[in-house]
Amino acid sequence: MEFVPDTRNDIDSWKEVQLVYNSALKEIGTKLEILNDEFQHVHQYNPIEHIKYRLKSPESIVKKLKKHGHESTIQNMVQHVNDIAGVRVICSFTSDIYRIAEMIINQSDIKVHSVKDYILNPKPSGYKSYHLIVTVPIFLSDRIIDAKVEIQIRTVAMDFWASLEHKIYYKFEGNAPEHIKQGLVECASMVSDLDARMLALNEEVRCLIADRDSEVDVMEDID
Repeated sequence: MEFVPDTRNDIDSWKEVQLVYNSALKEIGTKLEILNDEFQHVHQYNPIEHIKYRLKSPESIVKKLKKHGHESTIQNMVQHVNDIAGVRVICSFTSDIYRIAEMIINQSDIKVHSVKDYILNPKPSGYKSYHLIVTVPIFLSDRIIDAKVEIQIRTVAMDFWASLEHKIYYKFEGNAPEHIKQGLVECASMVSDLDARMLALNEEVRCLIADRDSEVDVMEDID
């Protein structure tokens, strides 16, 4: 299942693929950090808790190609695998997910190829997340390459659930017993309730602070 380059051209091509996709991760990461800093400056609030970066392993790429009936070539990797470079953005609240997605989409040099909203439309397993497939230009010394990146945006609670689901399904090689699957669906429902309650509490806190600040401003005007 492992991809092993067998010619000098294959080796050079694979090294260039790694270079381009690593560069794409850096580009997206820098954009997200700048947007987060700007949001803090304007709104005194950071929507992003943390960011994870991942470059898909050759073994995982080949496995995905074989699953969809493609030969294991560099060209097929670049053309048919959209998540070689992956960025996971972890937020505090569900509302932050859509704010961040909008900020990314509005970047003039980012082209959005697909959007999958698994928050409004969860997978049968209960999985929730917001997925974007985008391309970002990578400026090399002699040319510009548009590199694809998958961006997943989810809350801390969604990420916790997804991480556990991945570990459980990995142990059962994708064939978990039905009662385990049902348990995960029930836990996903709990996660959704938790996200909704935490968002409601956060909005209430914001309203209380806004009312308090308004009262202070009124008192200062009277003085």
